[in-house]
Amino acid sequence: MIRTIVTPCTETVFFNVPKEYIGKELEVIAFTKGEGLHNREMSKKQVSFTALSIDTKGLKFNREEANKR
Repeated sequence: MIRTIVTPCTETVFFNVPKEYIGKELEVIAFTKGEGLHNREMSKKQVSFTALSIDTKGLKFNREEANKR
């Protein structure tokens, strides 16, 4: 993968490609640095762990039993 930041002076941009990329199909994506970041509002997600509910009343933890091998 190559990541290069350029500031074009004209409508045409040239860049060098590594030898191992020659002959392979490349995808080139161009966008301005920070494009779309200031337009996106971060929404706060409400997280809830209600998929499982267990009634633990009446259960006692036995450390000796838990440490048995």
